[in-house]
Amino acid sequence: MIRQNRLAGAWLVGLLTLSAAGAAAARDYIPLPPEFAGRSYSPGVVTKGGKTVWLAGVTTLKDEQGKSLAGDVEGQTRFIFREIERNLAKVGGKLDDIVTMNVYLTDARNGGDFAKVRREVFPKNPPASSQITIAGLAVPGFLIEISCVAVIGDEK
Repeated sequence: MIRQNRLAGAWLVGLLTLSAAGAAAARDYIPLPPEFAGRSYSPGVVTKGGKTVWLAGVTTLKDEQGKSLAGDVEGQTRFIFREIERNLAKVGGKLDDIVTMNVYLTDARNGGDFAKVRREVFPKNPPASSQITIAGLAVPGFLIEISCVAVIGDEK
């Protein structure tokens, strides 16, 4: 166990050292392999410093004006990203600070609609991401839920 922890620690220190040497920003994005070019996520994001914010899952059935988004996965996704953006702004962050997200879909066929919106929201350096299809969410009609982690700022 101790040997495993030392090896894991050495690997992490090496990764962080590589990250710090490679860029002045708080994060480095692991590039997609060529066979996955065009996908709307990064395989991983390395951060150093900054303030870590864990955001609860967001979902909705209505937009800000009270218009129904039932059956509209693209509309629900756009609202969710706007709500995440508002929550991050409360602590000095922005959508580009997101380093990973978990996306829960009630229908795998909606993955393309979600990916389209995610590409618009993150045209460069998208966060690491998992997309999981589930049987249902907390309220009937919810088609998608997104939770995420953001790192705001960098090491000074």
